[in-house]
Amino acid sequence: MSMKKDTSQIKYIAYSRKSTDSEDRQILSLNDQKREVENVEQQENLKVVEKWLGNEHGESQSAHKRGRPIFNHVMQQVEAGKGNGLLVWHPNRLARNAYDGGWIITAMDEGKLIEVKTTSGRTYYNTPEDKFFLQLEFGMAKKSSDDNGVAVRRGLKTKLGMGWRPNRAPLGYLNTKNFEEKGKNFILKDQDRYDIVKQAWQMFLMGNRIMQIKEWCDKQGLKTRPTRKYPFGMPVSRSVWYDIFTNPFYYGWYEYPNKSGDWHKGKHEPMILPEEFDRAQILLGRKGKPRPKKHKFAFTGLMRCASCGAMITAEEKIKRQKNGNVHHYIYYHCTKRINPDCTEKAIELNELNAQIDSVLAGLNISEKFQQWAIKYLHEIRQNEARAHESSLETAQKRMMEITKQLDNLVLLYTSPKNTNEEFLSSQELQSAKAILLKEKASLEDNLQAVGKKIEGWMELSEKTFHFARYARIWFAKGDMETKRAIFACLGSHHVLKDQKVLISLQKPFNFIFESVPQVEKELAQVRTYENAMNKGQIMEILAKCPTLRWVEDSNLCGAFETPAV
Repeated sequence: MSMKKDTSQIKYIAYSRKSTDSEDRQILSLNDQKREVENVEQQENLKVVEKWLGNEHGESQSAHKRGRPIFNHVMQQVEAGKGNGLLVWHPNRLARNAYDGGWIITAMDEGKLIEVKTTSGRTYYNTPEDKFFLQLEFGMAKKSSDDNGVAVRRGLKTKLGMGWRPNRAPLGYLNTKNFEEKGKNFILKDQDRYDIVKQAWQMFLMGNRIMQIKEWCDKQGLKTRPTRKYPFGMPVSRSVWYDIFTNPFYYGWYEYPNKSGDWHKGKHEPMILPEEFDRAQILLGRKGKPRPKKHKFAFTGLMRCASCGAMITAEEKIKRQKNGNVHHYIYYHCTKRINPDCTEKAIELNELNAQIDSVLAGLNISEKFQQWAIKYLHEIRQNEARAHESSLETAQKRMMEITKQLDNLVLLYTSPKNTNEEFLSSQELQSAKAILLKEKASLEDNLQAVGKKIEGWMELSEKTFHFARYARIWFAKGDMETKRAIFACLGSHHVLKDQKVLISLQKPFNFIFESVPQVEKELAQVRTYENAMNKGQIMEILAKCPTLRWVEDSNLCGAFETPAV
């Protein structure tokens, strides 16, 4: 049994997060997270230097994308050396995207973050195995968020097909979400504002200046719709009028998502005609200049150049053919910041994806193997549980002996025969008590830790097999951040050499999957004889399958036994 690690030198920063997104529907509230975190703080006497907990100080923002202000502050404090431990309810409170997860792992690699402690009893230390499982938790959290996102996008697509814009209606219209059944929301005229906004359009088309229109609308009492911050609404500002007069929604069309180029005809009642909207744009003198694009690349920051050690960056190139065809390519290459004369060649994104897919194919396991592995793990859990029960009985027996010894010490010390401390002095009493109490505390800590360690190891092992079963599919169908998360999970020291990505797999992958080919082969042999007529034939097959003998023969025979007729 491992002794409980010393936490006296660790300065924890406590952090909680809760968002209104679907990812958090089953997550504890900020105050519930605060209560559990503070319970662990008190029970383990942790040194917490900063607290970002509860409704007042916790973060109310999704972690699906980077840019959370409180999380950024927490990590900056870690990098500045003001904290070297994180205390959270669960790892998915910290990161649901590859960038923030990578930030935490990098802080561990650099020795600035010693551990991540959760209220469930699971602590992730700065070891290869713990960092792998922590990264895996972040990857699973991202996968869960992505699945929710797919469901949301499916609902949005249905709504778009019906002709209803999914987001907040502009001034003059109202969403009916407060009145209709969820999923059947419409956009109707706002009886308090529609006519005034429509008159404002006509005034603008007749040549009135925007400030004249604003002053007239203010006199009519036109205000924005109530919000939590402004429960009585606000006068419509000059900039909002510019937005209104450039919004195609008012003539019956809308773009969704914004700036995507996907246009939809709405079912709402238009306020103006299309030609009136065109004339308004001429009056405004807007030509719609294109804005520069900001590119994001999936694998930047995760690879280094094998020749000079500099980071690998990416750039997009556009090639135009004489026949008018345009081709877009993304190339990954050395930044050459360490050696400007580095000769490593660039690799094109499609080739890089193919190489990563080849690695994932080598890890891929069949559903049959996954079921076998999980079955084997559950048998290990049963054996560990039996061993734990035996250890528990032994430890409890020893604790009873310690309690009895403590009682005997007190009785001896208070005995009339020991008035002059002839048999036991006060110093000897304190010394003996200290030894026994220390042993008792150690037994209690170890008993509490061993159960959590078994359950935590089993849960994370099952997730590892789940990752191996589906990672290749996720990589093929996932978006840029999904591909980045999977690539990061494979290892932390990827290098690019001779247009080949060299991936050093995490130790758990090497350990768990080194015998996959042999096991798959043996499972195929067993599958061929699933309809065997008796156990003797099954036993003969298993005798030829050494790897499968890890599992108890009786259990396998029961799985393939032919029912009695």
